[in-house]
Amino acid sequence: MKNKNRRKFIKNTALVSFATWIGMPVVYAENFPAALEPVALLDDGLRTNLPGKSDQLTILNDRPVNAETAAHLLDADLTPNDLFFVRNNGIPPRTVDVDNWTLTISGESTKQKKTFTLAELKSKFKQYTLNITLECGGNGRSEFNPPAKGNQWTTGAVGCAAWTGVRLADVLADVGVKRDAVYLGYYGEDDHLSGDPKKDSISRGVPMVKAMEAESMIAWSMNGTDIPMLNGHPLRLIFGGFPASCSGKWLSKIVIRNKVHDGQKMTGQAYRTPCKSVAPGTKVADEDMCIIEKMPVKSLITYPKTGATIQSDQLLPIRGKAWTSATNIREVECSIDFGKTWKTCSLQSAKNRYAWQTFETELKFPQRGYYEVWARATDAEDQTQPMILPGWNPKGYLNNACHRIAIKVV
Repeated sequence: MKNKNRRKFIKNTALVSFATWIGMPVVYAENFPAALEPVALLDDGLRTNLPGKSDQLTILNDRPVNAETAAHLLDADLTPNDLFFVRNNGIPPRTVDVDNWTLTISGESTKQKKTFTLAELKSKFKQYTLNITLECGGNGRSEFNPPAKGNQWTTGAVGCAAWTGVRLADVLADVGVKRDAVYLGYYGEDDHLSGDPKKDSISRGVPMVKAMEAESMIAWSMNGTDIPMLNGHPLRLIFGGFPASCSGKWLSKIVIRNKVHDGQKMTGQAYRTPCKSVAPGTKVADEDMCIIEKMPVKSLITYPKTGATIQSDQLLPIRGKAWTSATNIREVECSIDFGKTWKTCSLQSAKNRYAWQTFETELKFPQRGYYEVWARATDAEDQTQPMILPGWNPKGYLNNACHRIAIKVV
């Protein structure tokens, strides 16, 4: 009881200081979770220019390039190419010869080795355009405590684009896949940070059941134009519902394996979480870590921008995006009292599986003061976002805690 009272005192003291700083009360302060700090205090980060990208992206790292998109810039049904996040592990190829670019498919479990030019892929197989959401497995890493190593993504390592290409399954059927096939792996033409041509910057993959899904693609176009260089031009894989690291960029080789692929960042602790829950700060042995496959249900408030100020008699329109590795999002709710009560939002259907869905509502605030609007989604498998940080893991993956924005009512 003594520790509980101490935590409550610390939380209340901090909120009083925050309320003094902003010059208005924190409405529903009694519901504010002790583990959080007001979203209005969180830093927006550094912005600069990247080739083919908006200067509104937030740069987390420049070698390799990693940059995220602020939530309010993700309001469109399709994320513009210049606003789409960048998560690179190596250095993109210095030159790309589209006319002579090839994709080779081989491996223990292929019936034959085949090489296709980009032109052959476009002419030999039926083309599809699908809206697919891609999200980095480490999106939200900055919220973990103790801190996890890696790029400190907030919420913006995600985007949804219209990808044009061919079904991976159609290409694999042309090559022939043996019955003992277990996993697909990829290799790209990006250079290792060391410059050593014998080293791969990343070589990940997916189980064959995922590779054969109708939405799994080899793509060359993004939102009707060439894929930007920083996002994998001229060819990449697209796997919705799995970590974006599986969607290999600058794609030049696919291998069909009779075992789990063991390429760079498939072993050790990369893109893995503890097979069983662990206490924060626990060191976990490699053999006790499991490969991340399905991404969790998640949502973002994309309108208004955090920090908006409205009059006390105004209704506030709320808009956002929700996505999941399940078949679809079933419900999205918003709260203005730190999760004590929730209001159901209207929800649009997805254009296709793995496309994000738009939600909307209007909110009324009972008095002047500081508020936070929280959003949570529930998918078709009845998985609901947690209000605050989910289970801690050493690499800071799969944070799908509720997104929240700050609102001032004056």
